[in-house]
Amino acid sequence: MVVSYTQEHVYRHPWHRVTAAAWRKFTDADARAAPLSHILEVHTLSRRVDAGSGRIDAVRAIAGRAPPLPLLLRGLVAAADVVLCVEHTTVDGPARAMRVVSRNANLRALVHVEESCSYRPHPERPDEWTLFRQETSIRCAPLAAVAAWAAEMVERRCAERFRQNASQGREVVETICERLALADH
Repeated sequence: MVVSYTQEHVYRHPWHRVTAAAWRKFTDADARAAPLSHILEVHTLSRRVDAGSGRIDAVRAIAGRAPPLPLLLRGLVAAADVVLCVEHTTVDGPARAMRVVSRNANLRALVHVEESCSYRPHPERPDEWTLFRQETSIRCAPLAAVAAWAAEMVERRCAERFRQNASQGREVVETICERLALADH
């Protein structure tokens, strides 16, 4: 069984501001203190800038607190306290397109999460607004010790937590955009 969903959000800020805020989302001190307090560490593993094409490619490792398993499953599966994710980001400046793909690097014996996000100028107001699209897929690995209903419970719990975290992430980007807008004036 796979739980997947797609969400869209319109930031009423220009693309350059939203993407600048998105880069800072996990490293912003205010965000780390409150809405994104589950994020423990962020490390840039690689970064490549192609000045000729205006492209940036980066890979970051993100460590966060793992959500608690449902009570019924805690004794059946061993889980880590920390989730490690690898985030691949591509920014095409001239095309005003940013794509971020994240996958969990550990706990894959239990669950596999993949998130793909895109940031593009809004088609109706390209110089003023940014369209954010998030596609998420959560798949519980088939575990011999876990019945299908329990696997589905894990998927639903993960999806619920992921939606909460995604909502908090959008709020953080919005807050950083507001600060950047004040700095622009």
